[in-house]
Amino acid sequence: MSGTVTPILSVFPTRDLVDNKFKVMVENLPPGLPVTLHSLHQSEDKDYWEAYGQYVSDDRGTVTVSEDTSIGGTYTGKEPMGLLWSMRPVPGSRTGLRMRKMDIRIPMVVLISVYRGHVVEGFREQLPMASVLTERWYMAPGVQRIDIREGGVRGTLFIPPGPGPFPGLLDLWGGGGGLVEYRAALLASHGYVSMALEYLFTSADGIAEVGQLRYFEKAFTIIQEHPLVISDRVGICGLSLGTAVTLTMAAYSNLISPRCCVCISGSHVVPAGKSIFHSFHKLMKNVHKVRVDEQNRMIWRDLILPIPSDSSGKVDVGRIKCPLLLVCGDDDQNWATVESAEDIAKMMRAAGNEHLLTTVTYHDAGHLIEPPYTPLSKASTLRLAHTRQKMLVLWGGETKPHADAQEDSWEKILAFLRQHLYPCPSSAPQAKL
Repeated sequence: MSGTVTPILSVFPTRDLVDNKFKVMVENLPPGLPVTLHSLHQSEDKDYWEAYGQYVSDDRGTVTVSEDTSIGGTYTGKEPMGLLWSMRPVPGSRTGLRMRKMDIRIPMVVLISVYRGHVVEGFREQLPMASVLTERWYMAPGVQRIDIREGGVRGTLFIPPGPGPFPGLLDLWGGGGGLVEYRAALLASHGYVSMALEYLFTSADGIAEVGQLRYFEKAFTIIQEHPLVISDRVGICGLSLGTAVTLTMAAYSNLISPRCCVCISGSHVVPAGKSIFHSFHKLMKNVHKVRVDEQNRMIWRDLILPIPSDSSGKVDVGRIKCPLLLVCGDDDQNWATVESAEDIAKMMRAAGNEHLLTTVTYHDAGHLIEPPYTPLSKASTLRLAHTRQKMLVLWGGETKPHADAQEDSWEKILAFLRQHLYPCPSSAPQAKL
């Protein structure tokens, strides 16, 4: 390339929330030049993730990622956000990696670069023609982050900017335990007072027995009684094991009444009524149903199959009185979510409350249905909170369909929450950075 011609790479906006699209463009190239757009991110675990697409500049010497077709790489076709959702660990990385944001007070920093030619490997050993740093945030400016240690409840509360009052959300993750904040922070960025709740953790005496229904009721009440929360407009969002908790609260609690519930990749077959740990121990009676594939990845979905006909082994979803959204992937290898959703619909139909149920199922999506543009972890290492056992778990999903499922389901989740939690859905704020 002539020394007088300098390619111009632009990413707009360079700072934004993770669920918003950006626009990547390369200008000032010779027409018909093969180039490769590459993204690189170093996670908080110090692992490198990358994605790339191969393009040919048009007759104006321009490549526009949202409009032009990638003809090769980690993604193909017209994919505005392929440089994010198709990220994968760089060659030679540790096995079992999953990209998760641990400190939401700092951004996910991604280096976008353009290389001459159709490059497939060794990006870090080559000199790019141009590079731009971009920041992806889970927490919008003005969102407050408050540690909660109240009445034995452990969590983090996120409060949107502005005078309020706001609807509230209790955010529950799954069996890996720990305090996972990034979805709650993003929900607060969309106008909800959201609490990320820790409910599986160790204490000085071992596992803390906090799995009883009362623990979750106390957390819900903390949100409900906050002065910036509309007390009768508090919902629950649960993923995986968090779904069992969500359904249990909605069906059995006499103290709280969620306005609506979102359940992602979960089941009603593991009732959380007595305690979470009791449910774990009960489930482990079916451990002989766990399969291991040729890559030594554990497949758990058969643990709850066939779906029991005995109602005592399931949450009585016929008791639920609030709108319920179920999100499932039909390639979920961790939990029998599609079969569970079908049985939930059957039970609610028999009870006369099926009109409250909305189910969305995505083809070739796996278990870990996350906010948009999160890279797929088809399998990753998991340390169970209740046993501390470390294992490689197969979650399922195919890269492109799973990415589409994450983007579409997030839009549906936000629309569902606006409809049922905001007094006037059109008044819900639009998240911007």
